[in-house]
Amino acid sequence: MRRRQSSATWLLLAHVGLVFYASLYPFWPLRAPPGLGVPWLFSLPWPQRFWAFDVQANLMGYVPLGLLGFAAAMRSGWGLRAALAAGLLPGPLVSFLMETAQFYVPGRVPSLSDWALNSAGSTLGALVGVLLNAVGWLRRWQDVREHWFGASSAPALALLALWPLALLYPTPLPFGLGQWLPWWRESLVDALTGTPWALTWGDGVTIEHELPPGLEALAIALGLLAPVLLMISVARPGLRRLALAAGAVLLGLAGTTTATAMAFGPDHAWAWLSDATRPGVGLGIGMALLACLLPSRVAAAFGLFALCALVGLISIAPSDPYLALNMQAWEHGRFVNLYGLTRWLAWTWPFVALLWLAARLVQKPQ
Repeated sequence: MRRRQSSATWLLLAHVGLVFYASLYPFWPLRAPPGLGVPWLFSLPWPQRFWAFDVQANLMGYVPLGLLGFAAAMRSGWGLRAALAAGLLPGPLVSFLMETAQFYVPGRVPSLSDWALNSAGSTLGALVGVLLNAVGWLRRWQDVREHWFGASSAPALALLALWPLALLYPTPLPFGLGQWLPWWRESLVDALTGTPWALTWGDGVTIEHELPPGLEALAIALGLLAPVLLMISVARPGLRRLALAAGAVLLGLAGTTTATAMAFGPDHAWAWLSDATRPGVGLGIGMALLACLLPSRVAAAFGLFALCALVGLISIAPSDPYLALNMQAWEHGRFVNLYGLTRWLAWTWPFVALLWLAARLVQKPQ
């Protein structure tokens, strides 16, 4: 009997990647601390002071690891004992690996308290999973998923769950994920400094342009439409698609509003919904509702087109100077790790979605 894919498995893998990033950011330059021998490598120090934010982040950041590990094992057909081990063991092991690796990352401070809090968080997550399984909620989620979505929908559901997190990284335009080209250009400029090609790359290339209002509205609409098309490609037909599309739109609005509040303050949370952006949001909502009528494979094909167009438009959109100032505060404040996580999610989410939609189109209909 072929086991059904679980979205918890893909979310678990994504969360492990986020933990690696949050623990080892900014990654470079790696160096071994002077006088650190192999025996001392495994002797994590106890911190002299505790900060409330660090305690909360270390504890809550590992709760999903234990919960998703248990849920993924149960949904994959493992027994209760094996699933409990999958929920309890990875957290302490991953945390110990990350704390030990932080010895080699300047600016990161490994500590025994972080490991203890991480382990407690993953244990709490596993216990929550046991409770959810005991009351039958894991089984109910499977029934709900089979009612709303077709087979092989686990990767798409994981991507949809990560989309609001990607929107937490402020972008030049609402829902404008995938703006990696300016960063890539700046990286090339830095890498070519002092070489015969430095002048060409540094002064001879200008990519960013002011988008006309029509293209700006189109980019916003595509950013809102693309996740809906991804969802429709795995959703079962009927009126239930309208409810799913409405839910996806609400998640997008909530993610963008939260990102604006974090960047500019809670009083300006809805500042992004201006006279300039409302046409794009309205167009995106209208196209999302119409997309509910499309067959699944047609929706996947349109999703590919929408994501390609979105990446092309957002890559040439100009950066907001006020946004750059707020990003500096993120980089040097308590949101430094969240900044790095959401940035990579915002850059890579459209491309991962593109790969999945392309693979979806070449699969044989089930």
